[in-house]
Amino acid sequence: MMAPRQLTLDEWESRYTELVAGGLREPAYGGPLRRHLEDGDLRLPRLCYDNSAAALRLWNFLLTEEDRLHAARAAGKKIVGTMKDLGTVPVIAYAFPNLVAFYPDGAWWIPCVMELSTGLLGIADALGIDESFCPVRAMLGAFLTGEHFPIPDLLTCSVGATCDDFSAIAQRLNGLGYPILWWEMPARRHPDSNESSVSLPGGFVAPCDQVELVASELERIKEALERLADMRLTDDDLARGIAVANHARRQLAELRRLVFTAEICPMPALEMLIAEMLAIHFCSDREETIQVFDDLLEEVRERVRANVGYFAGDAVRVFWVNPVADLRAMNLLEECGGRLCGTEYLFCHALDEIPEDLPPIEALARMALADPMVGPSSDRALRICRDIEQFEAEAVVIARIPGASHCAYEGHIIHDVIQERFGIPVTEIEVPPISDALRPTLRTRLEAVMEAARALRRR
Repeated sequence: MMAPRQLTLDEWESRYTELVAGGLREPAYGGPLRRHLEDGDLRLPRLCYDNSAAALRLWNFLLTEEDRLHAARAAGKKIVGTMKDLGTVPVIAYAFPNLVAFYPDGAWWIPCVMELSTGLLGIADALGIDESFCPVRAMLGAFLTGEHFPIPDLLTCSVGATCDDFSAIAQRLNGLGYPILWWEMPARRHPDSNESSVSLPGGFVAPCDQVELVASELERIKEALERLADMRLTDDDLARGIAVANHARRQLAELRRLVFTAEICPMPALEMLIAEMLAIHFCSDREETIQVFDDLLEEVRERVRANVGYFAGDAVRVFWVNPVADLRAMNLLEECGGRLCGTEYLFCHALDEIPEDLPPIEALARMALADPMVGPSSDRALRICRDIEQFEAEAVVIARIPGASHCAYEGHIIHDVIQERFGIPVTEIEVPPISDALRPTLRTRLEAVMEAARALRRR
């Protein structure tokens, strides 16, 4: 096993040659990372990457999703764009043998990965969705240009207790001639003392009538998918789909446990961010996601057994809240003396196992209601606190997403709850899609929180 080391894109050239010479066996989407520059992924030379074959497979898998979607359509499969629910409808879609699901929401990373070269944000500006909105507005430009994913055969979107920004953007998309099948997500509330309730994945509780409402909405989605697929989906079919999804979620849970609790960090923050994102919709290939997780787990287990990894043993254990619009921020965390030991990227319900002892639609309804964004911010803060305690984090970074309505005040609530519970340093930073101009400021903020955590150690 080669010693873990972070490589630049240039350094990956010789590392790839070395791996191939050593007998590397790659999937069909494999190859050197540098080739993705030809697709316009201009941010890649500014990132640092783990040097394992498992990480190479992870990055190639992420960066070839568009190819898989086009290949699926050429093979006669139907494509479902599942917007905003982050982890629910894809589980239903992948239970059909002839459907593939993906998140058009993922276009929010295009301005970062392609370094604003595509003009997607400019298209959104011209449509009245300006920079006061979340970077997911890039999705509008992706639909209008048709250059970043095939136009889905069916679009679904959850509305109600969801991000106001996204709802406005999706409504604009619908008005531009891309019809959307909307489904209602109620605001999760604490049950009254006199009403029946059920437990949700992740430890939340919801009234039974809210579960019934979401189940009826998901039943409508299932019927629409049946019409698209031209076949009926039985409860047994859906139960098998849930079981496969749970297998992937267990893999990711084990990966997070190993990485976040190891004495020496066995896998960097950037690769862990990408790995977590796969759980939402399997990056358009459920079975291959499981293989990618298998490789990552094998690599991490070997490193943990050998007690090798990254960063000094005294690196500050950081819990990170919210995904970043600029991937480079995860490298910066480590440059400033931190290591990732816990995350909450707004879709923790997509990491929780789905109950397998319930009717499948009810189980999915319970999971959907566990979404941290559809309930009180105080609930989300308490879940974050549970994970901070589990992973023994020493500091917290809350990444505000520019323009995102759901981030306007919840950072303050999360900050106050963490401070009251643990008294550890918490900082909020705002990371735009390209953060180079703000890098000195971000570095100063991150270094300050690391020093505050070290000062607590010395007491």
